[in-house]
Amino acid sequence: MDHPFMGAVAAELAGRGIATLRFQFPYMERGARRPDPPQLAQATVRAAAAAALRLLPGLPLIGGGKSFGGRMTSQTQAKASLQGVRGLAFLGFPLHAASHPSQNRAEHLFDVQIPMLFLQGTRDKLASLDQLEPLCKKLGRRATLKLFADADHSFHVPARTGRKDAQVLGDVLDALAAWFDSVIAPPAKSALY
Repeated sequence: MDHPFMGAVAAELAGRGIATLRFQFPYMERGARRPDPPQLAQATVRAAAAAALRLLPGLPLIGGGKSFGGRMTSQTQAKASLQGVRGLAFLGFPLHAASHPSQNRAEHLFDVQIPMLFLQGTRDKLASLDQLEPLCKKLGRRATLKLFADADHSFHVPARTGRKDAQVLGDVLDALAAWFDSVIAPPAKSALY
């Protein structure tokens, strides 16, 4: 949770009026390389969501995360809805192993019944566009896909693009903030005639 990327995301979102709650998976806390088994990772996500709801009971919640954290959050939501969570946002969803295109890691997404935002670089080796775009289309209105030209899984762009990573991250978080507003906006009041 103290990775510079996560710190930058939290700071930039705070500047846009969006609070964040960062947490560690147990394997990261131990300094291990091997991720926790899904059951433990999902319990960690559930505990973090409960803590956010307890700490900020009046604010709407969006779950999600970067890479593994986003996938574990979506798996958790697919198994049993996270209380108070209105949508899921993924900063680089790891759809498949590097350079091994597949949609096997996405089957659970069809059980998620809340809006999902996929923020992906077009050079992300963990989510090839020929797999990700059809997946989002199959998910229908629940899925929004925002692509960032020339960005990789960490939203790094080559120098030849003339853009800096900080600019790309700003664009990513602008898209995230706009999506938040659309997901948490109160529904329009209806009237009976």
